[in-house]
Amino acid sequence: RDFNERCAQCSEVNWGLTDGGRFYCRSCHNVTERTREVVNTDFITNSRVQTISKGLKKQEKIDGGCEWYICEGFQLVLKKQVEALEALGVCPQMKDEILCNFWRCYLQKSKQAYCKRPAGETVKTLSVCESSTDVDSDPERPSLLHLLSLSESEGDLQTDCSFASSVSKVSESTSVYSGSVDGSLYLMKNQKEKLRMTMPMTLSFCYLALLWVREPITLSELLRFVVEGHIPYMNVFQHFPEKMKLCGLDLKIFCVESWPVYEEVFNKMHELAAFLDLPRFPDITESCFLHPDMLCMKYLMEANLPDELHNWTCRVVKKIGIGEVDFLTLMPGNKSTRKVKYDVLAAAVIVVVLKLLFLLDDHYEWLLSEFAEERNKNNTEVCMFYSGGPYFEFKKWYEVVKHTLDVEQKKLDEQKAKYLWRCEKPLFYSVKNKSKVLKRRQMVVNLQNQFGKLSGSVQRAEKPNPSSFQLSWSEENRDGSCFHGHSLKGVLQEKCGLLTAMNPDYWLCTVKLCNEKLCGHLAHYREVEFPQSYHFVLGLFSFLLRIQPSYIHDEVCMIEHKLFNKKLCKKLKYNTVLRK
Repeated sequence: RDFNERCAQCSEVNWGLTDGGRFYCRSCHNVTERTREVVNTDFITNSRVQTISKGLKKQEKIDGGCEWYICEGFQLVLKKQVEALEALGVCPQMKDEILCNFWRCYLQKSKQAYCKRPAGETVKTLSVCESSTDVDSDPERPSLLHLLSLSESEGDLQTDCSFASSVSKVSESTSVYSGSVDGSLYLMKNQKEKLRMTMPMTLSFCYLALLWVREPITLSELLRFVVEGHIPYMNVFQHFPEKMKLCGLDLKIFCVESWPVYEEVFNKMHELAAFLDLPRFPDITESCFLHPDMLCMKYLMEANLPDELHNWTCRVVKKIGIGEVDFLTLMPGNKSTRKVKYDVLAAAVIVVVLKLLFLLDDHYEWLLSEFAEERNKNNTEVCMFYSGGPYFEFKKWYEVVKHTLDVEQKKLDEQKAKYLWRCEKPLFYSVKNKSKVLKRRQMVVNLQNQFGKLSGSVQRAEKPNPSSFQLSWSEENRDGSCFHGHSLKGVLQEKCGLLTAMNPDYWLCTVKLCNEKLCGHLAHYREVEFPQSYHFVLGLFSFLLRIQPSYIHDEVCMIEHKLFNKKLCKKLKYNTVLRK
């Protein structure tokens, strides 16, 4: 009450006392150097001590850093990532209401915070974690992602009663050097049982929160934004505060030397949801962006395919039931439900529809293309007036899209080849090598600047704004490169009042599906065993989703078996009878 100075950071007058007797701001959790003055030193000689103070936390080390834990580092990474997502237009509630609760639940489940000391822990401390009666604490915990160790109030995460605190003394005596308190013990094998936090798991946390609020961002888009630098992931540790020294084993945890993999982030997301015991997620309905009908519309536009194909994708989705709410909604821990990859599923539906109409056997689609080309040449004006657009030519579409795809793929390969994996902030594995690393880094920067001036190289331009579409096609172009308004009448026929495909045949990618749990795939994909047209379509969506074609092939096989289930059962029974 007697300390009325304003906080240097937030200019508020709302002070509390730490266990060490120092003042901290309850608004921004800034700890000052000012300590509480003792007014009355009188005491009763035979009084019994009722509380034990935790003592002042060691803030300054020999190298000028402070004590920090690995979970605090990941907390800062999550903060940077969720702030980047908010800048992209994600709802602000995702940060404090969704991701914050997921993170706190993870810390509690993994026994790193918000819990009592784990039973059976090999390392135990002698200090008693009890709150002092003369300490004024804030009962409310802060909003998401304030530095834990830099704020000593009891309103912060209770790391003093966590596993991190129980290993702090042992970490100091270990021979392996690290900047964090628990860096060496964090990599021990026994920690894998607790779903140990990793850098790819930070993206799993983000996607889990995006899925809960049903934001229009798929996992493939999230990973693409990471690669393009819109979401911090590579070298994100350089944004750590100066007091959080990162060296030694900490680099093995936070330093990433490869791009995030779709399958790894996806599987970790489901493991995380089951580990946290999360309830059933909000329903994925037809009006939701993640519904196959909505995603098919998006990918048809991006693949430069006719708009009329959307009616066929909706028919396939409805017939095999992959648009049902129970099929699409995530239910953590339910092993009977299939893990849905929304973007891959939508792309596979489009591939199946193209096979239904054009067969994609390197023969039938070219015959249809020749027929459509002749009709467009002979009757262009009539075709444009009566059908609403020219007949769709598969050959012309293939040539236009392949040229654009090759150009964009070359740009992507060049960007990956030119990417500088080293961060701007120098890293060192020990204090002894710090001066050498700093000198070498400064020498490299000077040489780069000198060679840049001599060669006249232009500085890199600023990153373009992120977009959901990688390929854009405008109907205003007069060169005929946009196929959105083209007609499918050249491949359809009217039968019993319904439009059906002229093509009566269909070839299956595989007759029998593999066990996904044993071999990791529903079917094996080898390019030489399939037609080039089919491979090109898979390659197109593989580029758009930035995943391997084999994953799209798996979903295609799954959809085909749902679509032709009765015919497959009859064929299998017939083959069994012949064998007998």
